[in-house]
Amino acid sequence: MQIFKADQAHRIDQGKFQITLLRPGLIWGDPSLEDYAFGPLSRIDHATLGPGTLVRMHEHSNDEIFSYMWKGKMLHEDSTGHRIEVSPNHLMMMNAGKSIHHEESTPDSSVEMLQIFIRPEETDLPSNVQFYERSVIPANGEWTLLAGPKEMKAPLELRQQVAVYDAHAKAGTMLQPPIIEGMEPWLYVMDGSISIKDIAINKGDAVTYSPSEMSTMLIHKDASLVLFLVKLDAPMTLAGQFSGRKR
Repeated sequence: MQIFKADQAHRIDQGKFQITLLRPGLIWGDPSLEDYAFGPLSRIDHATLGPGTLVRMHEHSNDEIFSYMWKGKMLHEDSTGHRIEVSPNHLMMMNAGKSIHHEESTPDSSVEMLQIFIRPEETDLPSNVQFYERSVIPANGEWTLLAGPKEMKAPLELRQQVAVYDAHAKAGTMLQPPIIEGMEPWLYVMDGSISIKDIAINKGDAVTYSPSEMSTMLIHKDASLVLFLVKLDAPMTLAGQFSGRKR
C-alpha cells in the first residue's frame, strides 16, 4: 500500500482561486521518476473558487477533463455553444480533442471541486462536452460510476481506460471499493477520514493498494471519496496541453 499525503501536494494561491495540484504518480514516493502521472491519470487540481471568481476563456487540446463538483455551483461557457451551471448534481466532462475553448465563473457562490486531467488514447479526437445530471447523491456508502470508457456505459464517456467512482459515507460504516481486473486503484479522500488496516488516511490524502491489502475500509469521519481505476499501460497520447506534461 502506498499513500500520498496532503502536505506533499503543490499549492497555488491566486486570491479567490486556490489550487492544490496533485500529480498522481508521486504516490510511488519517487520524485526522480521521469513521469509523474499514474498511467493516463495525469493531474488532479483540488480547487476552491471564491464568489466572483472568473477564469477567462482559454483553450484546451488533447485533454480529457472531468469536473467533479463537490460543493457550490459554477457557470461554464464553451466554444461549442454551452452556457450551463455545473454543480454536484450536474457534473461535466470536456473531451477537449483537437481544440476547445471554455470559461469558468462563480458569480454567486464559492466552489470546491476536482478538475481531473486524463491523457486520451489518441491525438486530435473530435471535441465534445458532456453533462450528467443526478437528482440524488447517495449518502449510504454506495459507489457510483460517474465516468469510464465506452464499454462501461458510464454516464460520462472517457476516451481512455480509466473509471471514476464516488462514494459518500457516514462515520462508523465500512466500505469495500469496486475492483476491475487489470486496473489499478487510486483513491482520493475528498473530505473526512478513513482507515485501511489501521492506517489513517485523511482529507487530501490518496492511497493505492493491492486487492490483498484492501478488504474493507473504516469511515472514521463522514467521508466523500473519489476512486480512479486505471489501466496503467493503456495506449495514450502525450499531446495534451495539461495531461501531456510528464513532470
